[in-house]
Amino acid sequence: MTSQRSVYLDFNATTPPHPEALEAMLPYYKDNYGNASALHRKGRAAYAALEESRTIIGDCLGTESVDIIFTSGGTESNNFAIRGTAFKNRKLGNHIITSSIEHLSVLEVCRSLKLEGFDITYLKPDKCGLINPADVEKAIKDTTILVSVMHVNNEVGTIEPIKEIAKVVKRTNENQKLKTENRIYFHTDSVQAMGKIALDVEELGIDLLSISAHKIYGPKGIGALYIRKGTEIQPYCYGGHQERNLRAGTENIPAIAGFAKAAELAVMNLKENKRIGMLRDSLCKGLLSRIGDVKINGDLNKGASNTLSLAFAGVDADSLAVNMDIKGIFASAGSACTSGAPEASRVLEAMGIEPRYAKGSIRFSLGISTTDSDISYCIETIPALVEHLRLTHINT
Repeated sequence: MTSQRSVYLDFNATTPPHPEALEAMLPYYKDNYGNASALHRKGRAAYAALEESRTIIGDCLGTESVDIIFTSGGTESNNFAIRGTAFKNRKLGNHIITSSIEHLSVLEVCRSLKLEGFDITYLKPDKCGLINPADVEKAIKDTTILVSVMHVNNEVGTIEPIKEIAKVVKRTNENQKLKTENRIYFHTDSVQAMGKIALDVEELGIDLLSISAHKIYGPKGIGALYIRKGTEIQPYCYGGHQERNLRAGTENIPAIAGFAKAAELAVMNLKENKRIGMLRDSLCKGLLSRIGDVKINGDLNKGASNTLSLAFAGVDADSLAVNMDIKGIFASAGSACTSGAPEASRVLEAMGIEPRYAKGSIRFSLGISTTDSDISYCIETIPALVEHLRLTHINT
């Protein structure tokens, strides 16, 4: 029997739109529905909303509005950043460095570029999911044109040393000025970082940064790419003069307005992550005290405060996720992009997690609506589900 209780612990997959974000969108579905490229009054109102939103998001990232290009989301932003810089700078080099734990929107782009003649290096993480900046430095060649390392891992929550990697890239660029014309650009996928940690592109020292609205209580189908001034990048879409001639197409003003409001709220409410982190730690402690043969994937002290990846030996993760769903607990077996795949998570495999644990890994990701009562319900309910699945596994 399906439970009437509902506990949503899949905020890394998507978040419910904040009421203020929805409210910010409504005027551009009703009265101010004009095309932002039109010169009449309704067009000017839409254009004003577009540029105001661009300024807000620029402020949230510590940069100017002109550096913000709106996209359809994190996947497009990652594609745009990697393919755009790769093809624009191909005459200077063809080597790209990334990691083996990136989101598929990075890994699949790199796979396609390899088929088109690019040289791709995949760096492996340590057992916590951390990429060593020294490994980035060792991997750099004279032909390197791009480094792309995610900011916060979507499966285990590990926060990567982006600032330190940026320093490696900067130092290499300064040293190479005398012997080569090419410049190495540094891109980071910050889709899971925004709203969880403070973002300042100047302090981080990156050239390109991807973000998405639906991970921060904004609408789906809208994201942005930060492009540092002077970055050589090829247009992603042709046809019009929108977005600095880099991405043609009529702008989605309602979604952009909702994105801006969500981003503004995310920055204002960063302190909320402390409370969320305490709830995550309570969930972890409660489950580990009641269930044997469970391991934490990653290191909670080096990860985003909302993310907990637990590996239950002797359990199939998809089966556990389904059984939790029946009890009204919504969490993921791995990332939302790979759930349902028969093999263990590639992220956990790269981290060296044993298959018997990796195949039983569940990602719990908490959010602003998560309560003490939610956590208590999970601690009371999940142990019996794990025990049942283990007994079923033994008897089959």
